[in-house]
Amino acid sequence: MLQDIVGLVGEHDYRVVFIALAVCLCGSMTAFRLYSRMNGAKGLVRGAWLLLTALVAGSGVWATHSLAMLAFSPGLKVGYSPTGLMQSLMAAVVLLAAGFFASGANRDRANQFAGGLLIGLGVAAMHYSSMSSFVTQGRVEWEAALIGASVVLGVLGSTAALVIAGRATSFLRQSLAALMFTTGVAVLHLTGMTAMTIIPDASVVVPDQLLSGGMMALGVAVITGMIILGGLGAMLIESQTSRSALERIRILANAAYEGIVVIQGGVIKDANAAFCDLAGLGLRDLYGRPFDDALLSFDDDLGVRTDAERREGRMHPVNGGQSVPVEVFARVMDDGARSDTRGLTVLAIRDLRERRSAEEKIRYLAEHDGLTGLPNRNVLKSRLASALDRVEASGETLALICVDLDHFKEANDLHGHLAGDAVLIEAARRLQSSVPAPSFAARLGGDEFVVVQITDQDQPTAAAELAGQLLDALKETAIFEGQDLAMSASLGVSLYPDDGRTVEALLANADMALYRAKESGRGVYRFFKREMDQTIRERRNLSRELRQAILDEDLVVHYQPQARAADGEIFGFEALVRWRHPVRGMIPPLDFIPLAEETGLILPLGEWVLRRACTEAAGWERPLCIAVNLSPLQLNQPNLATMVHEVLIETGLSATRLELEITESALFKDYQRALDNLRRLKALGVRIAMDDFGTGFSSLSTLQSFPFDKIKVDKSFVENIHRDERATVIVKAVLGLGRSLDIPVVAEGVETAEQLEFLRSEDCAEVQGYAIGRPAPADTLGVWTNELPLPAKASPAPRKRRKVA
Repeated sequence: MLQDIVGLVGEHDYRVVFIALAVCLCGSMTAFRLYSRMNGAKGLVRGAWLLLTALVAGSGVWATHSLAMLAFSPGLKVGYSPTGLMQSLMAAVVLLAAGFFASGANRDRANQFAGGLLIGLGVAAMHYSSMSSFVTQGRVEWEAALIGASVVLGVLGSTAALVIAGRATSFLRQSLAALMFTTGVAVLHLTGMTAMTIIPDASVVVPDQLLSGGMMALGVAVITGMIILGGLGAMLIESQTSRSALERIRILANAAYEGIVVIQGGVIKDANAAFCDLAGLGLRDLYGRPFDDALLSFDDDLGVRTDAERREGRMHPVNGGQSVPVEVFARVMDDGARSDTRGLTVLAIRDLRERRSAEEKIRYLAEHDGLTGLPNRNVLKSRLASALDRVEASGETLALICVDLDHFKEANDLHGHLAGDAVLIEAARRLQSSVPAPSFAARLGGDEFVVVQITDQDQPTAAAELAGQLLDALKETAIFEGQDLAMSASLGVSLYPDDGRTVEALLANADMALYRAKESGRGVYRFFKREMDQTIRERRNLSRELRQAILDEDLVVHYQPQARAADGEIFGFEALVRWRHPVRGMIPPLDFIPLAEETGLILPLGEWVLRRACTEAAGWERPLCIAVNLSPLQLNQPNLATMVHEVLIETGLSATRLELEITESALFKDYQRALDNLRRLKALGVRIAMDDFGTGFSSLSTLQSFPFDKIKVDKSFVENIHRDERATVIVKAVLGLGRSLDIPVVAEGVETAEQLEFLRSEDCAEVQGYAIGRPAPADTLGVWTNELPLPAKASPAPRKRRKVA
């Protein structure tokens, strides 16, 4: 047989054989690259790639055989039947398609052997059907053993090529598979040609219509070139499309905030820039790296999962940086058209550092005061509870000190809220610097702070020492934008366990002690004492009930008449508020007006009295005047004039009928603001009277700086006329001052005929008191407010009572 092979080689043109082998190798390379596309697809797409793979592989094998036949020169005239050539091409394409389909079904060894068998049979069928188209001047005889051997060798070469190719994803494996397949085709062709013996026979005629060698070479080149180039073109177009789509996806992925990593078989296949930053390595170094707990660990220790459940873990940078808290979502990536995505998992990894930082800030803000940075009320309670447990176990002592800044509201209104904030921040800083750990300071709200002292010293000595230090620290002025802001504080102290064993009890008792410190003149500290408990509780209950009474309108307004001294004609009334308590009965103003001023309830209370008095006065038939008292807090309201204007509009009362009474001491809380408010009220047409003249500063500069419409002499002087020479002289002096300044003077507290006669003799303009009329509800004033004849002169009251406002 070896002699036959040597002889066969001698009958071939080796240059053409070399070309045939090159064509086979190129066709095989193209076919196996197409085979990789087929293995990565599903459905119709897979069928299209299978057809293209079979066309390229079959035409390549067919071209190899055809060129090798052209290289064969038996020394006789030869020709080729076109029908046989086309049949051999079709046989190659069909059987190779079946083989590639079988090998790619599950891509295991059994399928690869089945595919190799079909492909080897397809090559053999192409070879021997093509030989049927070979016509020469002689008889062709075949040796069956060599034919069988050629088929076996072809099947072995095809099977080996499929096993080497595997999934055919790398160029090297594709090249090795193509080389093995080419070798198998060459060995099959060489063995098959050896099995052929040509016996010359002159009687055999080669028809002229058969293809000549040149025509066959041209046809083979054209058909094979078109098919192979078509396959290459389709592959290049698909590769370029895939690369473009991949590039677009990569650009989008790199623009994503989350890190994205693709994992298959437990190793990293791809990742975006954000993931590379988290991992601390570039994509080239990450590719093919195992994705395990060394890179990403999960809090639940369950490893990578493919469900959509949100999970948290930590990224561990490969370069050894600090681990990063992350949030992970997993997805299985399967587009339904490709099989190479099997087992592919995509993880979206979100960096939680910013979120954790924001959560820490939120937690900090939830536990600390946003302005001063001190622990807030909620944290104070929890820390104080822990402190109580500590001192109970350790034997240390604990004191709770409530701190309230004195006159903070006035300073805040005078200098503005920014200045007020600066005072609070400075106060917090001083408190913190005065209480070393484990003691601490907290802010309750507004201008109220708490200091918790934990010490091993004896109490109350340690608490008194600390309270004194705090008072000294808070006495120093604060500076804001070059201005000195006065500071001072009042302190209330409660001790554990003497004054309470719970957080609530200690806070409540320290607050009561603070209240007592404020009553003592402010700027001092006071310890809690049991006897103050009931008194303060009663005042607080009364304050709470007063607030509800204002809301429920359980208050009433009584009106005391005012008359001209000369003829006794009633020209107006002063509105005086009363509180009708459901349990305590009628509560006089002296019992609740100071409480309202302390608690700030005087503002809603004063507005309610003004609105009620204007409403009822607007309904009188006679246009009598109505006088309403303004408290110092009301006088310093920024919106006072606006509020009065709104009340006048809503009630329909003429501004000229309204008279507002103020005390001179009210001016000195914020002199400029008070004067501004008075000027705005005067601009509305409202009359302004100075009440209780002679009991305050009685500064003549006040009368000079503002044109008051009236001066009211305090009743403490009027009721002592003829009984106290000094009081009589003071009344005469005030009346003379009023005449000199051309300001009418009203005498309050006129209760006897003798007082009334004296005031008339001194040309007093107006009088008010029980000698004129007692305060009474609006529905009893008809004798004065209706269009009826008036009494010529009022009779004095039989008993004396002090007027309360």
